[in-house]
Amino acid sequence: MTVRTTDQALKSAPRDLVRAAALHPLPDPVHAPVQVVILAAGMGTRLGRAAPKPLTRLRDGRSIQRRQLDALSTAFGADVDVTVVVGYRAKQVMRHSAGVRFAYNPHYATTNTSKSLLTGLSVTRDGGVLWLNGDVVFDADVLEHALGLIAADESFVCVDTSTVADEEVKYTLDADGCIRELSKTVTGGLGEAVGINYVSAADKAVLLEHLGRCADQDYFERGIETAIAEEGTRFRPLDISAFAAVEVDFECDLERANTIFWSGPVTELLTGDVLAVEAG
Repeated sequence: MTVRTTDQALKSAPRDLVRAAALHPLPDPVHAPVQVVILAAGMGTRLGRAAPKPLTRLRDGRSIQRRQLDALSTAFGADVDVTVVVGYRAKQVMRHSAGVRFAYNPHYATTNTSKSLLTGLSVTRDGGVLWLNGDVVFDADVLEHALGLIAADESFVCVDTSTVADEEVKYTLDADGCIRELSKTVTGGLGEAVGINYVSAADKAVLLEHLGRCADQDYFERGIETAIAEEGTRFRPLDISAFAAVEVDFECDLERANTIFWSGPVTELLTGDVLAVEAG
């Protein structure tokens, strides 16, 4: 693992971005609430649990998805417009997801995140969209940190510049400090993408076109890469290294998320469709 302490990613302090948001306020929530897509269609086979991964319970008793939805409501208001892309055990996910809309990826078992994001973005209205991987446990302050760029409607990728692991999605930058490469195979990566991203109103149609061109097994980062290379689309890196964010792929990731956000050992027991959490 390579660790870097400097990068060209955006490093504005949260309070600075809040001031920027005050100068460029978000649209009137009555007319244009912030749009969010959560990708929750995958089977989560690497975690090895019967329940859909977004419903995995954390130590505080909330599921990963419930924690995400609570953070979104706090940051953007109760009228935040959330679409959850479902697939694997869709009805179960829907039962546990009050107050949101749904988009169904019927090919969830044979496609990757490029097609789930295509499904989700296709049902949004005009305007930019924030999207999250449905298995990311993150500090709610990440959303506050992103307010300035959302208010300015600039496409961005949240990145962690403190670590670069071989198996994670990595990135490089162009001469202007925007994303140039974004994939797991990047050489000389400057940090890791954490699974929280935003596409502007102006860039959304181009991204949709390139997601449509992606192979079924491509991650959505492939669509971003080809839009950048072929269309000159610009995604800025937003450094969230000051905050915690864990993408839960394996049991060790879940343990790490629980350790970061809640100290002390945790024992999880799966009973039917409900994951019970007991502090050890």
